[in-house]
Amino acid sequence: MLSLPLAGEAIGQVARFERFSYRGWAREPVRVGPKAYRNPILAGYYPDPSVLRVATRYYLVNSSFAHYPGLPVFTSSDLVHWTQIGNAIDRPGQVDLAGRAVSEGLFAPDISYHAGTFFIANTCVECGGNFVMTARDPAGPWSDPIWLPFEGIDPSIYWEGDRAYIVNNRAPDEPARYDGHRAIWLQELDWRSGKMVGPATQIVNGGVNLAERPVWIEGPHLLRRDGWYYLIAAEGGTSDNHSQVVFRSRTLRGPYEPFAGNPILTQRDLASDRTNPVTSAGHAKFVQTPAGDWWATFLATRPYAGDRYATGRETFLLPVTWKDGWPTILPHGTPIPLVLPRPALAMASDATAQPAGDLSYVDEFGGEQLDSAWIGVRIPPMPFHRLTGGALELRSGARLGDRGGTPAFLGRRLQHQRATIATTLTFQPTRDGARAGLAAVQSDTSNLFFGIISQGGARAVALYTRNRAETETLVARAPVEDDGAVTLTVEFASGTLRFSYRIGVGPNRTFKQEVDGTLLTTARAGGFVGTVIGPYTYTPSAVRQ
Repeated sequence: MLSLPLAGEAIGQVARFERFSYRGWAREPVRVGPKAYRNPILAGYYPDPSVLRVATRYYLVNSSFAHYPGLPVFTSSDLVHWTQIGNAIDRPGQVDLAGRAVSEGLFAPDISYHAGTFFIANTCVECGGNFVMTARDPAGPWSDPIWLPFEGIDPSIYWEGDRAYIVNNRAPDEPARYDGHRAIWLQELDWRSGKMVGPATQIVNGGVNLAERPVWIEGPHLLRRDGWYYLIAAEGGTSDNHSQVVFRSRTLRGPYEPFAGNPILTQRDLASDRTNPVTSAGHAKFVQTPAGDWWATFLATRPYAGDRYATGRETFLLPVTWKDGWPTILPHGTPIPLVLPRPALAMASDATAQPAGDLSYVDEFGGEQLDSAWIGVRIPPMPFHRLTGGALELRSGARLGDRGGTPAFLGRRLQHQRATIATTLTFQPTRDGARAGLAAVQSDTSNLFFGIISQGGARAVALYTRNRAETETLVARAPVEDDGAVTLTVEFASGTLRFSYRIGVGPNRTFKQEVDGTLLTTARAGGFVGTVIGPYTYTPSAVRQ
């Protein structure tokens, strides 16, 4: 994300953040040896992974919904340690996210490669529909979208020789029999002209067994092996009933028969009271190593209690086994292993700690542009941030939760159930209602703010929460007499939050303990994302984004 001059800047409207620190602790106190890896391979809100190998490098892209920059792109040499190299959506004009709720926008992407070019197929829900974009370098820049004229979601590209085929979720070729009745369709894409050609063929109606009313068949991918075409897809909806299923056919357009052993991945058949549960597993894509081994990336969640998690849907990795011409990711009734042997690939030379384990980092804002992991909500029509003198400066945008604008908010994904996040802030509000501090955002109506406010012409530290509501609730407030910098700290302990602050170099002061953090869970907020936390500022009547 580039650092640009602030638009409409006025004295007193700028909040200055001098550092941002994150420290998270692994949920499971397990030892991971040098020949093992830990799941998830991408912790926090990194859902709908699509993986690709080109020569000896692997690439992966995730959905991003209404966050911007969007469609994060990663690379790896060992399938375990991943480095973000960019975002496919990184400039205004590529897509229009104006007015979109946080869980609308860019759904599940697919990444593929052909003739020296990388392709991403994707859907912008309520903002244009299906599209393909290209890049010679996966780090970018990526092209503007080439919009495609078919309905549905989750397009992916299957390459056969020099021909490309789109496979995606669409409405069935009959009136829907029930809510969630969808189908998988195949149609050729003229990849040179960016146009769909030839007939569209429905290759799966409903799912594995239409008589059992399967729901939300989606996230399809095609591959060919030993003379068979294999279609893998998610079924059951991206929650506790999520699963991965497989079909095969001797011909590209079918008929496709389902595997008698479906699903090939699910956690819905396990006891809900098991220790350290992983749930909602599905939406997988296969990748083969040069040695011929098969692996699958997929999404799953890690609740801390019941169905509660604030970290969103995360990216996991498991081996794929083939038997009698059918693939399996995990036998029925088997919990997803959190530690298992690494792929038979040389460990990345720049390998660092996996994010699912203990992790800490500090951003001093000393570079010329922000790290590519920083994201906001929707695309600002004008810049609201800049990096200067080792600080991140924000100018007021829209009020947090106002879907008609873009808030001056930049955050990082919450990656652990136990985590401590802190920032040091200098802010001199110029009018009542002005605020700056840390915001934790799960949706437009489920979020919180902790920081400095102006009330009656005086500064105060305040905590506001919004729990599936259009209006916020004041939880606590305390006057701040000193005009200097304030360090704000938020501690996550599963479903409980703790807030503290420090003025200048003074002692740390507990502000509020035992705050209910379930408002930041997907179960409470709804939607498809995870909690994003970071600097935010808002001044009433300031220049609006």
